[in-house]
Amino acid sequence: MQPPMPPDAHAVPRPRRPPMARSLSKPRSLPLPRPLPLLRSLPLLRSLPRSLPMALCLRAAVLCLLALLGAAPAAWGAPPRTEPGGWSVAPSGGGRPSFYAEGPPGTVLRDTVSVTNRGHAPVDVRLSGTGVRTAFADTDVRVPARTRAEVPFTVTVPAASEPGDRSGAIVARDAEGRTRTVRLRLRVGGPALAALTVEHVALHGDRITYELVNRGTTVLVPRLAVRADGVFGRVLDRAPRTLPVRLLPGTRRKLTEPWPDRPALDAVDIRLTVTAADGAHDTATASARFVPWGTVAGSAGAVAVGAGALLLVRRRGRRTTDDGPALDGPPPGITGAGALAPEPSSTDAELTGGAVK
Repeated sequence: MQPPMPPDAHAVPRPRRPPMARSLSKPRSLPLPRPLPLLRSLPLLRSLPRSLPMALCLRAAVLCLLALLGAAPAAWGAPPRTEPGGWSVAPSGGGRPSFYAEGPPGTVLRDTVSVTNRGHAPVDVRLSGTGVRTAFADTDVRVPARTRAEVPFTVTVPAASEPGDRSGAIVARDAEGRTRTVRLRLRVGGPALAALTVEHVALHGDRITYELVNRGTTVLVPRLAVRADGVFGRVLDRAPRTLPVRLLPGTRRKLTEPWPDRPALDAVDIRLTVTAADGAHDTATASARFVPWGTVAGSAGAVAVGAGALLLVRRRGRRTTDDGPALDGPPPGITGAGALAPEPSSTDAELTGGAVK
């Protein structure tokens, strides 16, 4: 006779699960491992002989070993020290301190974020992304006690984005306002290009204003040199120095350069030169005229007052001449037939030939 076959000899093998789909799936909740159960019975101790000294030593050693084994599961099962709130967020799979994605413009990159709740009560977490375009399978996740939730998400690289590095973050916030953040770094494929321009240079009071634009595909830390030449020579000369800014690709920053000791009366040409790593550089100029308008206004007022006083004196002198006593005879130096004689009066008309009528 042939020996009977085992019960599962004709069992149909279980089909293998297909690999994870490329599209976003719903979050999965995985229970965390629980502590090992404590040993409740010790039959080995009752079976040991009690008469021989060696057996006593062996029994004591077994007791110590079992005591250690009984305390170890509690230590193994104790939750690790986490941030306040009893929950944490990290890249799925472990071993990664942050997310990293790389691809050419127009691609969609996929990853998974893990939300772990080590507390004894459920926690509600809302997920969001900053800095880069992200989409989650579920933004509002409820994680039961002692459970880990795996939430897939995608990062979309804009089709019009320039090659270079981008930075963002995955942010998780619970109902009480506590947040957990994981950094996300995105690298857009393409050739690296360092390009920097300085624009809109102008003088406003005692400040030089300008704008820096990163027109390349790499992150730039610019250096600035300032120079100004006046009518009688150079009035400002500042050596290149590193600015406390970090320009991401495609960003624009408006900055100011103080100039408290600018000249009071001059015509100057201002020149700004910016440089950065990998040969990025640019230069821009602007002109300014410095006039002490307070002094000019005071001088103009004094001149106007003096001119007015002089005109008033001349007018008064002319009015005195016109209103003076009339002359009785012809002006001096006018004689003969051309002189004007006064008209005869009635008394003079009565005198004829010396006779009196």
